[in-house]
Amino acid sequence: MINADFIHYSFLFFFTLTLVIKFVLLLMNIKHVKGNYSEVPPQFQEIITLEDHQKAQNYTITKNKFNLIGILFHGVILLLWLETGVLATLQSVIEPLSTSVVIQGVLYLIAFSLINSLISLPESLYSTFCIEEKYGFNKMTPKIFVIDLFKQFALSMIIGVPFIYLVLKILYSLGDLWWLYTWVFIIGFQFIIIWAYPKFIAPLFNKFSKLDDEELTAEVDKLSERCQINFKDYYIMNASIRSSHGNAYFTGFGKNKRIVFFDTLLKSLETNEVVAVLAHELGHLKRKHIMKSIIISSLFLLLGLYTLGALYSHPALFQAFGLTGSEPYLALLLFVLISPYYTFLFTPLSSWMSRKNEFEADEFAATHASGKKLISALLKMYKDNSSTLTPHPVYSKFYFSHPPAKERIEFLKSFNS
Repeated sequence: MINADFIHYSFLFFFTLTLVIKFVLLLMNIKHVKGNYSEVPPQFQEIITLEDHQKAQNYTITKNKFNLIGILFHGVILLLWLETGVLATLQSVIEPLSTSVVIQGVLYLIAFSLINSLISLPESLYSTFCIEEKYGFNKMTPKIFVIDLFKQFALSMIIGVPFIYLVLKILYSLGDLWWLYTWVFIIGFQFIIIWAYPKFIAPLFNKFSKLDDEELTAEVDKLSERCQINFKDYYIMNASIRSSHGNAYFTGFGKNKRIVFFDTLLKSLETNEVVAVLAHELGHLKRKHIMKSIIISSLFLLLGLYTLGALYSHPALFQAFGLTGSEPYLALLLFVLISPYYTFLFTPLSSWMSRKNEFEADEFAATHASGKKLISALLKMYKDNSSTLTPHPVYSKFYFSHPPAKERIEFLKSFNS
């Protein structure tokens, strides 16, 4: 029989375990990066200077130390929410504002999100204007930062409020199978956002222009023909207004799918290197990695909602965290807050699956473009982004969505192209 003490103490166990693992992994990584500070790994010495290598090590160490503080900070904030009765106090403030329990739920969840966002604001400011600034990556001005905040707030109101309202409406109106109907709704909503993001949402924050380099366009057309892909939506994003980091990504769904290059990336790569990076992104498309990821995440979402469906009306869930009320919207919030700590140990599995996809995309790029050019492009990206070449093996296995530099380069060298 599930009781309040079992839920409470099991959460505290997994919460503590998660924080301990995160701390240990970060400390291991910091020590390992420091231990490889004075010499560039042999396989990178022709491309990466000692100065660039040490900048990357310092950048990684600084970010890891900041993450240590962030983990502790957010852990304390979560315990304050769950252990001090603040959630109940917030409920007592919100409930008189409406007679509709659905509206109460919407207002409650919005208020919680806004408070959390304000609490996290100093962290974002320090990361952007201190750490990124110190290492020469930040191009963001205070004006752009504030404008972005207002845009994000407006989007959360325009998109988030109707989403929360409909989820709660389903929860309160459709009986015991609400979790199944909610799952169907969220999946449909997710596809709409994926479809809309590149054309309607992303342009609110960045400018996108069609790839117009004639030489590069000609090579891209040849690549598309080799890959048997009739795909013309290649865009350049003005990422340089916020950061000097370079990247490329695949986004969208249906007729709105596109591949986006950061302008910072195009400035540092040669034509054939850009083609190799593009081939990697096309590899994700051809291997259907995005769709596979959506399917897997949808199954986990279904499992999570099913679990919540079994708990949301159970008094023990609320009693475990000092709540006298038993409104389903409170159960929804509690589940969102505590479930990441129960699922944290699955992180290495998720990371492994992501790295597997990256290897498959690299293989596609080496087969249809050039493995050597992708290697040279990656080395420039590692250098320009100050990515450490020597992460701790356990840390990278646990967290990295992309293979670490050494593994990735060695894999690409196995292709004679």
